[in-house]
Amino acid sequence: MPLSLELLEATHPPVDLAGITPDVLRQRTRTEIEKLQLPHGAQRTALAELFRVSGDASDGVMHLDGDLRGADAIGGRMAGGTMYVHGSAGMHIGAEMTGGEIHLEGNAGDWVGAEMRGGRIHIHGDAGDFAGAARPGSRMGMTGGEILVEGNAGDAVGTAMRRGLIAVAGAAGDLAGCRLLAGTILVFGRCGARPGLGMRRGALGLFGTPATSLPPTFRYACRLRSVVATMLLTHLQTLRFRLDPADFAVSRFDWYSGDFLLGGRGEILLPAGD
Repeated sequence: MPLSLELLEATHPPVDLAGITPDVLRQRTRTEIEKLQLPHGAQRTALAELFRVSGDASDGVMHLDGDLRGADAIGGRMAGGTMYVHGSAGMHIGAEMTGGEIHLEGNAGDWVGAEMRGGRIHIHGDAGDFAGAARPGSRMGMTGGEILVEGNAGDAVGTAMRRGLIAVAGAAGDLAGCRLLAGTILVFGRCGARPGLGMRRGALGLFGTPATSLPPTFRYACRLRSVVATMLLTHLQTLRFRLDPADFAVSRFDWYSGDFLLGGRGEILLPAGD
């Protein structure tokens, strides 16, 4: 039976779960896991005082249950294994992870996958601001891996992202792909203002309607058929990511280059109009 941690009651102040991951716990006994000390506000609290522990961690699969909005950094620095989170989560889920998979059946707070380097985070709900982004003072956001958001995402998705894939099935807020260094961001719903502002390279695919026009530092380049877009859609479909059949019907894109204040090597793709 996989390891299961069930939150006893909603916690305030937040508890920091960074490092409580399948790859770290798989060599520990249940007693050892229960004795682990977790940062909890200004103090440290034994895991067993906050969670009911059952099952075995040896198979690298872990379940978290409960109202986890007061649990931050779920899956933080995770390097392998699979984590299933049943309930909404706090901030920084999957931050700095390098491998493995996190599946969240609920909504996530800000900073989903902040500065992650590998692995996959699949959010079956909404995500807050700064998904896949660089933290304050950092030069780069996520440098590898995948973030899939089945619902909506907040502002500044993929800020300073260096590599990887972010896909948002619903709407995204303002500044999607801000300061994008490389990598791919796909937004299938409505996108907020100033997408791609300050981007250097990378690709931003906006399958929905932008809330406003693109920043004036972008220029129309050409109309094209994108084999890469089709490949990405097929890849997302294999991951059981929610897609509208109409997305597959998009065969031509208008390609805009920018940000020309920073060299103009970034790409924003919009479905071509008639």
